Amino acid sequence: MPEPTEQDIRDRAHRLWERAGKPEGREDEFWQAAEQELRNEDKSDPKRTPDTL
Repeated sequence: MPEPTEQDIRDRAHRLWERAGKPEGREDEFWQAAEQELRNEDKSDPKRTPDTL
């Protein structure tokens, strides 16, 4: 899987923000959490091989 796009991160951050009760002033926190989750998903992809790293 390629690097997450800005839209992928935005969508995930929005879902995380909603689940947390839509707190104000924590946009950066949710953006970083979303980006990290997406990057971690990529690393755990069972289809990854040394050729696709």
